[in-house]
Amino acid sequence: MDENERQSEERGWATAKTLAEALPYIQVYDRKTVVIKYGGHAMGETAVAKQFAADVVLLKLMGVNPVVVHGGGPQISAMLDKAGVKSAFVDGLRVTDRDTMQIAEMVLSGAVNKEIAHWITMAGKEADVRGIGLSGKDAGLLTVEKTQRTQRDPDSMIEHEVDLGFVGEPTRVDAKLLTRLIESDADWVPVIAPIGVAEDGQTFNVNADTVAGALAGALKAKRMLLLTDVAGVKGTDGQIIRQMTVAEASQLIDDGIATGGMIPKLQTAIAAIRDGVEAVVILDGRRPHAMLVELFTETGAGTLVKA
Repeated sequence: MDENERQSEERGWATAKTLAEALPYIQVYDRKTVVIKYGGHAMGETAVAKQFAADVVLLKLMGVNPVVVHGGGPQISAMLDKAGVKSAFVDGLRVTDRDTMQIAEMVLSGAVNKEIAHWITMAGKEADVRGIGLSGKDAGLLTVEKTQRTQRDPDSMIEHEVDLGFVGEPTRVDAKLLTRLIESDADWVPVIAPIGVAEDGQTFNVNADTVAGALAGALKAKRMLLLTDVAGVKGTDGQIIRQMTVAEASQLIDDGIATGGMIPKLQTAIAAIRDGVEAVVILDGRRPHAMLVELFTETGAGTLVKA
Protein backbone atom coordinates (compact mmCIF):
# COMPACT_ATOMS: atom_id res chain seq x y z
CA MET A 1 0.00 0.00 0.00
CA ASP A 2 1.52 3.33 -1.03
CA GLU A 3 1.30 6.55 0.99
CA ASN A 4 -1.69 7.94 -0.92
CA GLU A 5 -3.67 4.73 -0.41
CA ARG A 6 -2.79 4.70 3.30
CA GLN A 7 -3.93 8.32 3.75
CA SER A 8 -7.14 7.60 1.82
CA GLU A 9 -7.88 4.63 4.07
CA GLU A 10 -7.26 6.72 7.20
CA ARG A 11 -9.65 9.38 5.95
CA GLY A 12 -12.27 6.70 5.38
CA TRP A 13 -11.96 5.40 8.95
CA ALA A 14 -12.03 8.96 10.32
CA THR A 15 -15.22 9.70 8.37
CA ALA A 16 -16.87 6.52 9.68
CA LYS A 17 -15.89 7.45 13.26
CA THR A 18 -17.37 10.94 12.84
CA LEU A 19 -20.65 9.53 11.51
CA ALA A 20 -20.88 7.06 14.39
CA GLU A 21 -20.27 9.81 16.96
CA ALA A 22 -23.01 11.91 15.33
CA LEU A 23 -25.69 9.22 15.79
CA PRO A 24 -27.09 10.53 19.12
CA TYR A 25 -27.46 14.03 17.69
CA ILE A 26 -28.99 12.76 14.44
CA GLN A 27 -31.67 11.06 16.51
CA VAL A 28 -32.33 14.24 18.50
CA TYR A 29 -33.14 16.16 15.31
CA ASP A 30 -34.95 13.37 13.45
CA ARG A 31 -38.12 14.88 11.86
CA LYS A 32 -37.59 18.13 13.77
CA THR A 33 -37.81 21.54 12.12
CA VAL A 34 -34.73 23.77 11.98
CA VAL A 35 -35.18 27.32 10.68
CA ILE A 36 -32.01 28.71 9.10
CA LYS A 37 -31.48 32.44 8.55
CA TYR A 38 -28.98 32.69 5.69
CA GLY A 39 -27.43 36.07 5.02
CA GLY A 40 -24.34 38.18 5.21
CA HIS A 41 -21.61 38.62 2.66
CA ALA A 42 -21.18 34.86 2.19
CA MET A 43 -24.38 34.87 0.12
CA GLY A 44 -22.54 36.63 -2.69
CA GLU A 45 -19.82 33.99 -2.99
CA THR A 46 -20.88 31.18 -5.34
CA ALA A 47 -18.63 28.51 -3.82
CA VAL A 48 -19.88 29.26 -0.30
CA ALA A 49 -23.50 29.35 -1.50
CA LYS A 50 -23.12 25.94 -3.16
CA GLN A 51 -21.59 24.51 0.01
CA PHE A 52 -24.45 25.94 2.07
CA ALA A 53 -26.96 24.33 -0.31
CA ALA A 54 -25.18 20.97 -0.07
CA ASP A 55 -25.26 21.11 3.74
CA VAL A 56 -29.00 21.92 3.67
CA VAL A 57 -29.58 18.88 1.44
CA LEU A 58 -27.54 16.73 3.83
CA LEU A 59 -29.70 17.94 6.74
CA LYS A 60 -32.83 16.94 4.83
CA LEU A 61 -31.45 13.49 4.01
CA MET A 62 -30.51 13.00 7.68
CA GLY A 63 -34.14 13.46 8.73
CA VAL A 64 -34.08 17.15 9.64
CA ASN A 65 -36.72 19.51 8.20
CA PRO A 66 -34.79 22.66 7.21
CA VAL A 67 -36.63 25.91 6.40
CA VAL A 68 -34.39 28.63 4.94
CA VAL A 69 -35.05 32.36 5.35
CA HIS A 70 -32.62 34.59 3.47
CA GLY A 71 -31.58 38.21 3.43
CA GLY A 72 -30.05 40.13 0.55
CA GLY A 73 -28.93 43.54 1.76
CA PRO A 74 -25.71 43.73 -0.32
CA GLN A 75 -27.56 42.60 -3.44
CA ILE A 76 -30.29 45.22 -2.90
CA SER A 77 -27.66 47.93 -2.39
CA ALA A 78 -25.88 46.94 -5.61
CA MET A 79 -29.12 47.09 -7.60
CA LEU A 80 -30.09 50.43 -6.06
CA ASP A 81 -26.69 51.84 -7.03
CA LYS A 82 -27.21 50.67 -10.62
CA ALA A 83 -30.64 52.28 -10.69
CA GLY A 84 -29.30 55.51 -9.17
CA VAL A 85 -31.59 55.23 -6.13
CA LYS A 86 -30.20 56.61 -2.85
CA SER A 87 -30.59 54.48 0.26
CA ALA A 88 -30.37 55.33 3.97
CA PHE A 89 -30.46 53.27 7.16
CA VAL A 90 -31.93 53.85 10.63
CA ASP A 91 -30.90 51.42 13.40
CA GLY A 92 -29.82 48.91 10.78
CA LEU A 93 -33.13 49.06 8.88
CA ARG A 94 -33.19 50.32 5.31
CA VAL A 95 -35.46 53.32 4.76
CA THR A 96 -37.70 51.99 1.99
CA ASP A 97 -39.61 54.36 -0.27
CA ARG A 98 -41.80 53.12 -3.12
CA ASP A 99 -38.93 52.87 -5.64
CA THR A 100 -36.71 51.09 -3.14
CA MET A 101 -39.52 48.68 -2.26
CA GLN A 102 -39.96 47.66 -5.90
CA ILE A 103 -36.24 46.96 -6.26
CA ALA A 104 -36.04 45.15 -2.90
CA GLU A 105 -38.89 42.83 -3.85
CA MET A 106 -37.41 42.21 -7.29
CA VAL A 107 -34.03 41.27 -5.79
CA LEU A 108 -35.26 39.30 -2.76
CA SER A 109 -38.23 37.42 -4.20
CA GLY A 110 -36.59 37.14 -7.62
CA ALA A 111 -32.87 36.70 -8.17
CA VAL A 112 -31.71 35.85 -4.63
CA ASN A 113 -34.60 33.59 -3.67
CA LYS A 114 -34.59 31.58 -6.87
CA GLU A 115 -30.81 31.19 -6.89
CA ILE A 116 -30.76 29.70 -3.38
CA ALA A 117 -33.65 27.36 -4.20
CA HIS A 118 -31.87 26.39 -7.43
CA TRP A 119 -28.59 25.56 -5.67
CA ILE A 120 -30.47 23.34 -3.20
CA THR A 121 -32.23 21.53 -6.07
CA MET A 122 -28.94 21.05 -7.90
CA ALA A 123 -27.16 19.78 -4.78
CA GLY A 124 -29.99 17.32 -4.09
CA LYS A 125 -30.81 16.17 -7.61
CA GLU A 126 -29.57 12.58 -7.12
CA ALA A 127 -31.89 12.12 -4.12
CA ASP A 128 -34.66 14.37 -5.51
CA VAL A 129 -34.37 16.97 -2.74
CA ARG A 130 -35.82 20.20 -4.12
CA GLY A 131 -35.66 23.80 -3.00
CA ILE A 132 -38.90 25.74 -3.45
CA GLY A 133 -38.69 29.53 -3.50
CA LEU A 134 -41.42 31.50 -1.72
CA SER A 135 -41.94 34.90 -0.14
CA GLY A 136 -44.12 36.06 2.72
CA LYS A 137 -46.67 37.13 0.08
CA ASP A 138 -47.32 33.54 -1.00
CA ALA A 139 -50.43 31.85 0.43
CA GLY A 140 -50.82 34.61 3.04
CA LEU A 141 -47.68 33.38 4.79
CA LEU A 142 -46.64 36.66 6.44
CA THR A 143 -48.95 39.49 7.49
CA VAL A 144 -47.19 42.64 8.67
CA GLU A 145 -47.78 46.16 9.90
CA LYS A 146 -45.70 49.28 9.30
CA THR A 147 -42.66 49.50 11.58
CA GLN A 148 -42.67 52.40 14.04
CA ARG A 149 -39.30 53.82 15.12
CA THR A 150 -38.21 56.84 17.15
CA GLN A 151 -34.84 58.56 17.43
CA ARG A 152 -33.51 60.82 20.17
CA ASP A 153 -32.09 64.15 19.03
CA PRO A 154 -28.52 64.31 20.45
CA ASP A 155 -28.82 68.02 21.21
CA SER A 156 -32.32 68.41 22.60
CA MET A 157 -32.63 64.77 23.76
CA ILE A 158 -36.19 64.86 22.46
CA GLU A 159 -37.46 61.71 20.78
CA HIS A 160 -39.15 62.05 17.41
CA GLU A 161 -40.77 59.53 15.08
CA VAL A 162 -38.77 58.32 12.07
CA ASP A 163 -40.63 57.24 8.95
CA LEU A 164 -38.93 54.12 7.54
CA GLY A 165 -41.35 53.91 4.62
CA PHE A 166 -42.38 50.43 3.54
CA VAL A 167 -40.63 48.53 6.33
CA GLY A 168 -42.82 46.07 8.22
CA GLU A 169 -43.01 43.96 11.36
CA PRO A 170 -44.70 40.52 11.38
CA THR A 171 -48.09 40.43 13.09
CA ARG A 172 -49.32 37.01 11.91
CA VAL A 173 -47.79 33.90 10.36
CA ASP A 174 -50.01 31.44 8.48
CA ALA A 175 -47.74 28.41 8.32
CA LYS A 176 -50.20 26.01 6.62
CA LEU A 177 -48.25 25.90 3.36
CA LEU A 178 -44.91 25.39 5.11
CA THR A 179 -46.38 22.65 7.28
CA ARG A 180 -47.73 20.85 4.20
CA LEU A 181 -44.34 21.08 2.50
CA ILE A 182 -42.52 19.84 5.60
CA GLU A 183 -44.92 16.92 6.11
CA SER A 184 -45.02 15.94 2.42
CA ASP A 185 -43.63 12.60 1.29
CA ALA A 186 -41.54 14.57 -1.20
CA ASP A 187 -38.31 16.19 0.03
CA TRP A 188 -39.14 19.89 -0.28
CA VAL A 189 -36.95 22.59 1.29
CA PRO A 190 -38.84 25.91 1.61
CA VAL A 191 -36.73 29.01 0.88
CA ILE A 192 -38.42 32.21 2.10
CA ALA A 193 -37.79 35.80 0.97
CA PRO A 194 -38.47 38.39 3.72
CA ILE A 195 -41.37 40.20 2.06
CA GLY A 196 -44.75 40.60 3.77
CA VAL A 197 -48.16 42.11 3.14
CA ALA A 198 -50.25 44.41 5.33
CA GLU A 199 -53.98 43.95 5.88
CA ASP A 200 -54.67 46.54 3.17
CA GLY A 201 -52.58 44.61 0.62
CA GLN A 202 -49.51 46.88 0.67
CA THR A 203 -46.16 45.09 0.28
CA PHE A 204 -43.45 45.66 2.90
CA ASN A 205 -39.77 44.86 3.25
CA VAL A 206 -39.07 42.99 6.50
CA ASN A 207 -35.82 42.33 8.34
CA ALA A 208 -34.80 38.74 7.52
CA ASP A 209 -33.75 37.92 11.11
CA THR A 210 -37.19 39.03 12.30
CA VAL A 211 -38.93 36.89 9.66
CA ALA A 212 -36.84 33.86 10.61
CA GLY A 213 -37.77 34.34 14.26
CA ALA A 214 -41.47 34.71 13.49
CA LEU A 215 -41.51 31.59 11.29
CA ALA A 216 -39.49 29.57 13.81
CA GLY A 217 -41.94 30.51 16.54
CA ALA A 218 -44.97 29.63 14.41
CA LEU A 219 -43.44 26.27 13.44
CA LYS A 220 -42.27 25.59 17.03
CA ALA A 221 -38.84 24.82 15.59
CA LYS A 222 -36.35 22.69 17.50
CA ARG A 223 -33.60 25.15 16.55
CA MET A 224 -33.17 28.42 14.76
CA LEU A 225 -29.73 29.01 13.27
CA LEU A 226 -28.73 32.63 12.60
CA LEU A 227 -25.87 32.40 10.10
CA THR A 228 -23.92 35.63 10.18
CA ASP A 229 -20.44 37.07 9.60
CA VAL A 230 -19.10 36.57 13.14
CA ALA A 231 -18.26 33.48 15.16
CA GLY A 232 -20.82 34.19 17.89
CA VAL A 233 -21.54 36.53 20.79
CA LYS A 234 -18.46 37.84 22.58
CA GLY A 235 -18.22 38.58 26.30
CA THR A 236 -16.25 41.33 28.04
CA ASP A 237 -13.07 39.26 27.70
CA GLY A 238 -13.46 39.12 23.92
CA GLN A 239 -14.08 35.36 23.96
CA ILE A 240 -17.07 33.65 22.37
CA ILE A 241 -19.83 32.83 24.87
CA ARG A 242 -20.82 29.25 24.08
CA GLN A 243 -24.18 29.24 25.86
CA MET A 244 -26.45 31.75 27.56
CA THR A 245 -30.00 32.12 28.81
CA VAL A 246 -32.58 34.62 27.58
CA ALA A 247 -32.04 36.61 30.79
CA GLU A 248 -28.27 36.72 30.20
CA ALA A 249 -28.79 37.78 26.58
CA SER A 250 -31.04 40.64 27.72
CA GLN A 251 -28.40 41.68 30.26
CA LEU A 252 -25.71 41.82 27.57
CA ILE A 253 -27.88 44.28 25.65
CA ASP A 254 -28.73 46.37 28.73
CA ASP A 255 -25.07 46.54 29.81
CA GLY A 256 -23.91 47.64 26.35
CA ILE A 257 -21.71 44.57 25.90
CA ALA A 258 -23.68 43.49 22.85
CA THR A 259 -23.43 46.26 20.25
CA GLY A 260 -24.28 47.04 16.63
CA GLY A 261 -25.82 44.27 14.57
CA MET A 262 -25.59 41.77 17.42
CA ILE A 263 -28.37 43.57 19.33
CA PRO A 264 -31.18 42.77 16.85
CA LYS A 265 -29.91 39.20 16.53
CA LEU A 266 -30.13 38.68 20.29
CA GLN A 267 -33.53 40.38 20.36
CA THR A 268 -34.71 38.02 17.61
CA ALA A 269 -33.37 35.03 19.54
CA ILE A 270 -35.13 36.14 22.72
CA ALA A 271 -38.45 36.67 20.92
CA ALA A 272 -38.24 33.31 19.11
CA ILE A 273 -37.57 31.39 22.33
CA ARG A 274 -40.48 33.12 24.03
CA ASP A 275 -42.64 32.01 21.08
CA GLY A 276 -41.73 28.36 21.59
CA VAL A 277 -38.42 27.74 19.81
CA GLU A 278 -36.26 25.44 21.94
CA ALA A 279 -32.98 27.29 21.30
CA VAL A 280 -31.34 29.74 18.90
CA VAL A 281 -27.73 29.60 17.75
CA ILE A 282 -25.76 32.57 16.38
CA LEU A 283 -22.85 31.24 14.31
CA ASP A 284 -20.45 32.07 11.49
CA GLY A 285 -22.07 31.13 8.19
CA ARG A 286 -18.83 31.67 6.29
CA ARG A 287 -17.21 28.59 7.83
CA PRO A 288 -17.73 25.40 5.81
CA HIS A 289 -20.18 22.96 7.46
CA ALA A 290 -20.88 25.26 10.44
CA MET A 291 -24.48 24.01 10.63
CA LEU A 292 -23.34 20.38 10.73
CA VAL A 293 -20.81 21.10 13.47
CA GLU A 294 -23.49 22.86 15.51
CA LEU A 295 -26.19 20.23 15.19
CA PHE A 296 -24.24 16.97 15.10
CA THR A 297 -21.19 17.41 17.36
CA GLU A 298 -20.72 17.80 21.09
CA THR A 299 -18.78 21.07 20.83
CA GLY A 300 -21.22 22.92 18.58
CA ALA A 301 -20.40 26.19 16.83
CA GLY A 302 -21.22 29.71 17.85
CA THR A 303 -23.42 30.92 20.74
CA LEU A 304 -26.51 29.01 21.87
CA VAL A 305 -29.33 30.98 23.49
CA LYS A 306 -32.03 29.12 25.44
CA ALA A 307 -34.75 29.84 27.98
